[in-house]
Amino acid sequence: MKERITLTLDSDLIRDIDSRIDGFQIKNRSHAIELLLFSALSRNCPRKAVILAAGSRTIQGYEEMLKPMAEVNKRPVLEHNINLLKKHNIKDIIITVGYKGREVKSYFQDGSRFGVRITYIEEDPAKLSGTAGPLRLMKDYLTDSFIMLYGDNLYELDILDMYSFHKKNKAEATVALKIMGGDVSKYGIVELKGNLVTNFLEKPSSGVKMQLVNSGMFILEPAVLELVP
Repeated sequence: MKERITLTLDSDLIRDIDSRIDGFQIKNRSHAIELLLFSALSRNCPRKAVILAAGSRTIQGYEEMLKPMAEVNKRPVLEHNINLLKKHNIKDIIITVGYKGREVKSYFQDGSRFGVRITYIEEDPAKLSGTAGPLRLMKDYLTDSFIMLYGDNLYELDILDMYSFHKKNKAEATVALKIMGGDVSKYGIVELKGNLVTNFLEKPSSGVKMQLVNSGMFILEPAVLELVP
C-alpha cells in the first residue's frame, strides 16, 4: 500500500532527481525518489552479480560469434548487462566463461574500463554443468543477496523494484518474468499460483502460445546455494 506525501526539496536536488528519469526504468519524479530512498535505506541491497556466459551458443549464420558478444547498438550484449548492473550500483561481478572465453576476457579484462570489478570462473566447454555448476564454486563468495542473469539476454527492468518485491515476499529466490506471445517453444515457461512459481517447463511443445516466460534474471539468497548438490 502506498501513501501520498508532500516534500520540500532544494531546487538543485530536484534537478538531480529529475535527471535520472528515463521514462522506462525510472518513470517519473515520485518513482525516482522512491527508488533513491529504497536504495539508501536497504543496507543489504545486492552488490554482487553473477553473469552466466559459459555456454557454447552462437548466433545462427554467424557460427564464430558468441551470443553474449553479439553487438546491439555497437556494444556487446554483455556490456549492456554490465552497464545495467552498474546503473544499480552493482559493481562486483562474476562472469562464467567457457567456449570462446578468451574473447570475453580480452574485451572486459578486470572491468575497470567499465567502472566495475570483474572476476572470471572458467568452465570446461566439454563438461558444462548448467546453472548449478558455477554456483557450486561460489558458495564461499556469495554470502549475501545477489543477482544472477543469463549473459546472452538483454534486460530492460528496474532491479531495485525487483529487489523490493523479493524482500517484501521474504523470498529465497525471485525470477523476473515477461509475457511472450507467439511460439514460445524456445523458452522456459512458468506456472504461477499467486506470486509463487509452481512449475518450470523448459522448451514446451510448439503449440503453446502466450505464456509467462523466464527472462533469465534472478535474485537469490545464499541459502539457495545449499540446495546445489
